[in-house]
Amino acid sequence: MSREPEFDISQVDEVIHGRIRLAVMAYLSAVSPASFPELTEKTGTTNGNLSTHLTKLESANYVELEKGYKGKRPQTLVHLTATGRKAWLKYLSAMRDIIGV
Repeated sequence: MSREPEFDISQVDEVIHGRIRLAVMAYLSAVSPASFPELTEKTGTTNGNLSTHLTKLESANYVELEKGYKGKRPQTLVHLTATGRKAWLKYLSAMRDIIGV
């Protein structure tokens, strides 16, 4: 017996729901921190596009960017914050409710 889905689209976090941001959050939920080039490769996007999406996630306090160096080369690591993890779990719950699983 399946349950009736609670179709409340307002529960879906629009900050996460974009395709690239969704990919970033999903990846960081398993691998945090991740380097900027690693995220570019995993999301299949350009540096500029990824940067734009990370800014939106950072503004929501879902990710934190750590800028430093690896040897003499600049390196940016992206961390999923506690707020971001909570938002990710809430997003997954909302999606389960919508699809009824």
